[in-house]
Amino acid sequence: MRHVSILIPRGHTSLVNIAGAHQIFSQVNGIAQQMGKGPVFDVHLVGLEKEIPQSSGFFTSSPDLLVSEVDKTDLIIIPAIHDDTETGLKQNKELGSWVIDQYKNGAEVASFCIGAFLLASTGLLDGKQCATHWLHAGKFREMFPQVDLVDDKIMTSEDGIYTSGGAYSFLNLILHLIEKYAGREMAIFISKAFSIDIDRNSQSAFMIFQGQKDHEDKEVIAVQDFIENNYENTIRVDELAEKVALSRRTLERRFKKATSNTVSEYIQRVKVEAAKRDLETSRKNVNEVMYQVGYSDTKSFRNTFKKITGLTPIDYRNKFNHEAAVA
Repeated sequence: MRHVSILIPRGHTSLVNIAGAHQIFSQVNGIAQQMGKGPVFDVHLVGLEKEIPQSSGFFTSSPDLLVSEVDKTDLIIIPAIHDDTETGLKQNKELGSWVIDQYKNGAEVASFCIGAFLLASTGLLDGKQCATHWLHAGKFREMFPQVDLVDDKIMTSEDGIYTSGGAYSFLNLILHLIEKYAGREMAIFISKAFSIDIDRNSQSAFMIFQGQKDHEDKEVIAVQDFIENNYENTIRVDELAEKVALSRRTLERRFKKATSNTVSEYIQRVKVEAAKRDLETSRKNVNEVMYQVGYSDTKSFRNTFKKITGLTPIDYRNKFNHEAAVA
């Protein structure tokens, strides 16, 4: 039986992450018992104090164990922390130290959503892949450049460290852990019992590209603005460099540093984001949308769209535009 420590950090944390993990892991034990087997998980809520008021003011959480009372655990769950990032990390520094010690002692560690910030602050993610909520990808890359952020993935798994993407994608990581510890049959049963889509591996279809302008490079911002206001036209990198009086090489270097995208990638993402909006809200066919955002080659548009969203344009429209799909 594996000892599971679901952390209750100080501050404003995701009670959905905490309660959901506790409920599902406990349900596995109930199902195993019905099958005539022993329990799989010994599930505990673990914190720094016996009573932890949520900084939101609405709830108080009550761990059944303090970290000082847990000599050894097998799996640590880090929920999302919704406080200001610096505040959340500062007031939970002791939890981070405890996680490091337990990992060195053989524990595995899983972070949900923006709980990845606390996990990354321990250094355990250095050089490893990490998923988190796509809305916070820019901030994460800025704070932890040594971590390989893959913001399109639902989850990552490397050296006994697991991370999940945004919001309710933590359920997919829980299924992954259940399959690892209790088997595929149990994971499928839980996926059906809780209506969780098993084997989903991308959050690309849910991402909204927002321009990555949280930087102070004025020339790069000017280029971004031009792209966003002229995406329906053919845009050449040389022309952009000329507009801001930079060499192409200098623009490419500064643009990549500021936005984490090449100029060409940024142009593609702006065009695809515009196409997504049309596919979600209008009854235009795919070719009409393609021409409107500046593509003339059907194959190129389809391949670029699928690369960025994980879906073909038709599949995306059918998923997010019920009226158009029915028509």
